[in-house]
Amino acid sequence: MDPLQSDRQLKVKDLVLSVHSRAVRNCPWTVGLWSRYLLAMERHGVDHQMISATFENALSAGFIQATDYVEIWQVYLDYLRRRVDFRQDSSKELEELRSMFTRALEYLQQEVEERFSESGDPSCVIMQSWARVEARLCNNMQKARELWDSIMTRGNAKYANMWLEYYNLERAHGDTQHCRKALHRAVQCTSDYPEHVCEVLLTMERTEGTLEDWDVAIQKTETRLARVNEQRMKAAEKEAALVQQEEERAEQRKKVRAEKKALKKKKKTHGADKRKADEEDEREWGEEEEEQPSKRRRVENSLASGVASAMQEETELSGKCVTIDVASPSKQKEKAASLKLDMPKVAHDSSKDSVTVFVSNLPYSMDEPEAKLRPLFEACGEVVQIRPVFSNRGDFRGYCYVEFKEEKSAQQALELDRKNVEGRPMFVSPCVDKSKNPDFKVFRYSTTLEKHKLFISGLPFSCTKEELEDICKAHGTVKDLRLVTNRAGKPKGLAYVEYENESQASQAVMKMDGMTIKENVIKVAISNPPQRKVPEKPEVRTAPGAPMVPRQMYGARGKGRTQLALLPRALQRHSAAPQAENGPAVGPAVTTSMATEAPKMSNADFAKLLLRK
Repeated sequence: MDPLQSDRQLKVKDLVLSVHSRAVRNCPWTVGLWSRYLLAMERHGVDHQMISATFENALSAGFIQATDYVEIWQVYLDYLRRRVDFRQDSSKELEELRSMFTRALEYLQQEVEERFSESGDPSCVIMQSWARVEARLCNNMQKARELWDSIMTRGNAKYANMWLEYYNLERAHGDTQHCRKALHRAVQCTSDYPEHVCEVLLTMERTEGTLEDWDVAIQKTETRLARVNEQRMKAAEKEAALVQQEEERAEQRKKVRAEKKALKKKKKTHGADKRKADEEDEREWGEEEEEQPSKRRRVENSLASGVASAMQEETELSGKCVTIDVASPSKQKEKAASLKLDMPKVAHDSSKDSVTVFVSNLPYSMDEPEAKLRPLFEACGEVVQIRPVFSNRGDFRGYCYVEFKEEKSAQQALELDRKNVEGRPMFVSPCVDKSKNPDFKVFRYSTTLEKHKLFISGLPFSCTKEELEDICKAHGTVKDLRLVTNRAGKPKGLAYVEYENESQASQAVMKMDGMTIKENVIKVAISNPPQRKVPEKPEVRTAPGAPMVPRQMYGARGKGRTQLALLPRALQRHSAAPQAENGPAVGPAVTTSMATEAPKMSNADFAKLLLRK
C-alpha cells in the first residue's frame, strides 16, 4: 500500500503519531518524513502549539538541501492557511499567517542562503502563494502587486511564464489597466519566449482594447521582435565564429603533430645513418684510437686519483710551449664529486639506530644537502652529523642519515615526515636495519575505521589546503586536514579531514557529498581504508627423492624453468607411496634407499653413485 494512502486511511491516532515520531527521530534529515508528520498531526486534530513545536524541531534537524527547507515551510504555511476564517476581515489566525510568510522569506534569505549559498526558492514559490492568498482570499490586490514586484526584481523578469502568472492573477482579481501594464512590461523584459508574450498582448487588445491601444501594442511588439531577431543573429554569428576557430585550431594541431612526426622520423633515419658511418670509421681507425687514450678517460682518472680537474696538455708548435686547459663537463657535478671525495666513508653503526633517522625522497638536484638540512633538524635537538649518500659519479642520491645526540630528538624529528622541501615531501622514518627486520614498515596514519575523520576523493588538483579547509570549516571544527600527494609532491585529488567529534563528521558527509568544487564533483565518506592483503611467502616444495639443493645455487630468483637437471635419469626414481595431507596414503608402500637418503646426500655421495655405474 502507498505510504501516503495508509496515512490517510489509518484512523488509530496513537499508532500513526508514534510511528511518525520514531521515523523523524531515526532519520531527521529526511524532509518527507517531517512533512507527513505535520499532516498526520493536523489530520488527527493535534493541538496547534504541539504542531508549531514539531515544525520548529524540523527546522533545526539539519536538512541536506536548500529546497528541503522550502518544502517544510510550504507544508506549515498551508496548515496555517487552513486555520484562517477568511469570512472575517481580520483575525488572530490571519495575522499569524502573514507573520509566518514574512518569517519564511527572511529565514530563506538569511539562514538557508548563508548555509547553502542559495535560498532554495529561485522561482519565489512561497511569495507567489502569499500573493494568491492576498488576492483571492483577502481581496487585497495592492499587497499582491507589491509581492509580484518583489518577485520580478529577484531575477524572474526575463521569464515569460512568470509574467503570464502575474497577468492571470490580474485578469482574475484585478482590472484591465493593470493587465495591460503587466503585458507591456513583459514584452520589454522577456528574453526566453518573447513571441508568446507578444501574442497574448495582441489577443487582449484585439478583444478589449481601442484602436489607439492596438496601434501601441503593434508598435511595441514589432520593435521588440526585431531587436530579438537581431540579437539572435549576432549570437548565431558568434557561435559560428567560435566553431570555425575551433576547427582551425584542430587543423593547426593536426598539422603540428604531422610535422613533429615527420621531424622525428627524419631524425631517426639520420641517427641510423650516423651510427652506420661511426661504425665504419671505428673499423677503419680502430688501431689508431687504441694508441691514443680519450680525453674523457683522462678526466675520470684524474678525478679518481684526486688530481685537479683542469688538465694541462703541452705540445710544441714552432718551438713554443702552449698550455691548454680542459674544463670539466659540468661544474655542478665537479663540485658534488669533490664533495664526495673529501667526505670520509663512515661505516654504519647499528648501535646508534635509536638516535638516528633515515631521510628520503629528497630532490636529486639539491646542492649541499647537509647545509640545507641541518637548520631544519637542529630545531628538534642537537645534531651530531648528517650523512648524505652520493653515487660513484658524485650525484646526490636523494636520501641521508641524520644522527642526534639524544633519542628524544630523533623521536621529535619523526614529526617532520611529509614536510615540503624544495617542492617534494620529505620522508622521515626510524633507522632500522632491514637485513635484521625485513618486514619493518612505518605508516603514521591509522588504517582502521575512524568515525570522526572523512575521506574525500575527486578533488581538483589545483585545490589548495586552505581552500578545502575553508569549505570544511562551515560544517564543524577541523582538527587536521591532509592532502594526499605522490612522491614528487603532486596532489592526487584525495584528502583526509579530521573533525572534533563524530556528529560533526556525519553532518559534513551529508552536506559535502556530491558537492562541486571547481567543476569537480567530490565524494565524501567516513574514513575506513580497506584491508591490505599481505603477500604470502611461497613454500618451496621438494619432490620426493630429489636432492636438497641450497637456494644460493640457483640465484636470488630460484631455479629457472629452462635450467637443466644434471642428475642422470637412471637415478631419478619417484616414490610409489603418495603422501596424504595428514599422513601416508593407504596402499602398498615401496620404500627405497634413494627416497630416505636423498635429502641427506652430498655431492660426494652423488659422485660415488656415478662411479658405481
